[in-house]
Amino acid sequence: MTKVHDRGGWPTGDPIDTSDHPMEDWELHIDGLRAVLAQKGLLITDQLRRAIESIDPPRYETMRYYERWTAAVELLLIEKGVVTAEEIDRHMPSAETSA
Repeated sequence: MTKVHDRGGWPTGDPIDTSDHPMEDWELHIDGLRAVLAQKGLLITDQLRRAIESIDPPRYETMRYYERWTAAVELLLIEKGVVTAEEIDRHMPSAETSA
């Protein structure tokens, strides 16, 4: 059985849209954060891939490309003891304040 990331056009068989699109600010930020973490030796591509592939398939399907990166970077930083989930939660706006 293939993993969720091994799509090949799944689930619809429609071609995957590979056209360029402008990146949003938050997408640029996570890409920059990933680059800095890699430069500091805190993250390598294989680790990022493993973390992305570990996302629960139903959740994976609802996430955009860089949302998956964000979840993976968070997981890796917690696994490595760089930050805790509580520290991340403390710095994130609540749903009430961001609405």
